[in-house]
Amino acid sequence: MSSAPPDDLTSPPAVSPVPATPLAPAAAPAPAAGRGGAVTLLLGAVAAAALVSSGLLWQKLSSIQEQLARQSADAGSQAIEARTMARQAEELVRDTAARLSVAEARVSEVALQRSQLEELMQSLSRSRDENLVVDIESAIRLALQQAQLTGSLEPLVAALKSADQRIERAAQPRLAPVQRAIGRDLDRLTRATVTDTAGLLARLDDLVRQVDDLPVLNAVAQAAATRRLAAAAAAPAPGTTAPAATEGMAWWQAALQRSWEVVRDEARGLVRVSRIDQPEAILLAPEQTFFLRENLKLKLLNARLGVLARQFESARADLAAATVALNKYFDPASRRTQNAASTLQTAQASIKAAEQPRLDETLSALATAAAGR
Repeated sequence: MSSAPPDDLTSPPAVSPVPATPLAPAAAPAPAAGRGGAVTLLLGAVAAAALVSSGLLWQKLSSIQEQLARQSADAGSQAIEARTMARQAEELVRDTAARLSVAEARVSEVALQRSQLEELMQSLSRSRDENLVVDIESAIRLALQQAQLTGSLEPLVAALKSADQRIERAAQPRLAPVQRAIGRDLDRLTRATVTDTAGLLARLDDLVRQVDDLPVLNAVAQAAATRRLAAAAAAPAPGTTAPAATEGMAWWQAALQRSWEVVRDEARGLVRVSRIDQPEAILLAPEQTFFLRENLKLKLLNARLGVLARQFESARADLAAATVALNKYFDPASRRTQNAASTLQTAQASIKAAEQPRLDETLSALATAAAGR
């Protein structure tokens, strides 16, 4: 793109009119002619310089115009490219905004699904923990019943060890209190002693058999007869050497002496002065002795059944009632009564030791875990 040069550059420079000089006097014409030639040369030189400078200016202006035209063309093309790029950027922005809205919708949907999945996983985890707690509690209660029936602590120990292993595999922090309670109960079971149930039952059976031979307090005549039989057994048999005191005594004298001793014992038995600590035992009728012995046998048999059924409280109560009846109605000076009393005390001590350790701590921890606290 080019434009016409201005008029002031294309037209030659105007020559300013030379002012008219007054004519010199005619007496000196030669210097005036030389002076006019110099002015003409000067004017020619100025005109040539003006032409050269105008040509140079014209070339420079042409180059500037061409450069401006090129820059204007480049600016136009760049403007077109910028508008195109701006249009493309605007379309890209709209496309990106649409994709961003779709992505946000998908992200919100994924977040909702994730929350639902977490709730489902938590519910599944809680249900799994609850099922594990219920299974462990059922196994422990079944082991308690087996231990009560068999009298052995092995079912309890096995159930607690299995529960500990299952909780350790589950790796749930909320079941840590249950695991600690199981560990303490295991230590308590390992320190517990196992009672000889068979020996305890044998002692009770022996007591039942001894009841018929126990002397009651009001059996006075029977006690005297027992003493006479003991004295007769201690006397020497016929044909043997008698002691020195009765060596020269005739047989009739010996018979008379024995008769006198029998009469004397009977006379002493008619009147007896003694301290009565248990009036019920003295007033007991002879025909009631049978029922007394049978009642004592029933108490011992009930205690035996309590031991077999692992009902130690009832067995201990029956043995305590049997001890009270033995001390109240039977002769405490008799060797058989003393042996029966010592056997009853041993049986009571064995029943106290036969009580199995309770698993209240483990069961309470399981109940707390099942409640979700």
